Amino acid sequence: MKGIVSICCFFSLLVLALAEEEVEDVLSHILRDRSHIDETLRLASEENAAENYHAAIQKLRKIYHSAIKPMEQAYKYNELRAHEISGGRTLGDGNTDGEITSKPMVLFLGPWSVGKSSMINYLLGLKDSPYQLYTGAEPTTSEFTVIMHGEKTRSIEGIVMAADSSRSFSPLEKFGQSFLEKLIGIEMPHKLLERVTFVDTPGIIENRKQQERGYPFNDVCQWFIDRADLIFVTFDPTKLDVGLELEMLFRQLKGRESQIRIILNKADNLATQDLMRVYGALFWSLAPLINVTEPPRVYVSSFWPFDYAPDTSRELFKREEISLLEDLNQVIENRMENKIAFIRQHAIRVRIHALLVDRYVQTFKDKMSYFSDPDLVFKEIVDDPDKFFIFKSILAKTNVSKFDLPNREAYQDFFGVNPIGSFKSLSAQCSYSGGCLLDKIEKAITSELPGLLSSINPGKAPPGLSSCEATGCGDKPKNRYRKN
Repeated sequence: MKGIVSICCFFSLLVLALAEEEVEDVLSHILRDRSHIDETLRLASEENAAENYHAAIQKLRKIYHSAIKPMEQAYKYNELRAHEISGGRTLGDGNTDGEITSKPMVLFLGPWSVGKSSMINYLLGLKDSPYQLYTGAEPTTSEFTVIMHGEKTRSIEGIVMAADSSRSFSPLEKFGQSFLEKLIGIEMPHKLLERVTFVDTPGIIENRKQQERGYPFNDVCQWFIDRADLIFVTFDPTKLDVGLELEMLFRQLKGRESQIRIILNKADNLATQDLMRVYGALFWSLAPLINVTEPPRVYVSSFWPFDYAPDTSRELFKREEISLLEDLNQVIENRMENKIAFIRQHAIRVRIHALLVDRYVQTFKDKMSYFSDPDLVFKEIVDDPDKFFIFKSILAKTNVSKFDLPNREAYQDFFGVNPIGSFKSLSAQCSYSGGCLLDKIEKAITSELPGLLSSINPGKAPPGLSSCEATGCGDKPKNRYRKN
């Protein structure tokens, strides 16, 4: 009897093993070939590119810490940014080194169950791995998931990510503990993640009020939008309704149209004629929300690990997919140039702020007399800076564009928190050994940062601005400690 049971168990195991082999054989036929992903993204390129990138990052950090950060701190630039309405991406609202060394960020947005998580699984080859993102027909992603490179595969709690000074996520603490519980990080050793970071977001559900999420969902989305280098807004052909939440999302994307790519996913579920109708309906729905001359690029395909449905436009979908990968690769290839350009633009804003504060300080000193009330004098200057030509004098003397000037109301709030007496004039921000802060930041803007850009692109001339006439340096304060 025992022998019979043993034989039955053996045959049962044999049948199961054969069944598993058959399943694997079937899956190998229906799973899509991913070799073109590695080829298009050049994931097998030499290590020299990575070494050059890290060397350039270190030079960029040195320029920032030696030439830009001292001016930031001396004139409390980051506090001005807190009072500006425009907000946007800026250094210093968290860990600056983390911002400089961070990889390009690709953000996935869109309604629920449109294939955002499946697309990430496909791009990274996570199918059937322990860390594949959960997918399903129902709303499945309730967290903001950051997929990034690490030496080993592991998940990280949001509280840990926000507390880690080596990352750029510490500013997320301002959204509260309820949000940090909905933030999760996944680290894994992956060639693509060495060059880019993916962020998966909760799907937009039109019949749910934002308050029910327990944290400011729109504000969190805005934080990621401001830092994203590429934004994939994904749609399902069967869910093209545009509700209030989606309208709010596109309002938040204003000004970032160059980073937006529209994904019409799951396209192989439709016949060609129906797909054309859906494509037109998508543009009809989005036209009022994207008020730009040139509409965003739309990619039509099916981004998931399995093969395309039979009798569909396979060649078209494959070409669309390769075009999207080339778009992604362009962001990766330009990551250093974009970072240098961002730091340089930041340095220009810091310099303009310092010039304005210096002008406020000089005007205050000029208007003060022995019998004057300092509070009343400065209140008059702050309330009506045009009366004292604060902003016009900067435009006239320095060639600064009026579109680069901060708004006047921001300085009312700024000086309400920071007394005018806490700032020195620019001419006093000099030392015999260190030179002047203004000289340093102008050197970074006009020569060091363009020179760094030229060094990583030897074939290109620096975009550079060789003189203060081009950048609007204007009158420089003399170093009173150094002989001319």
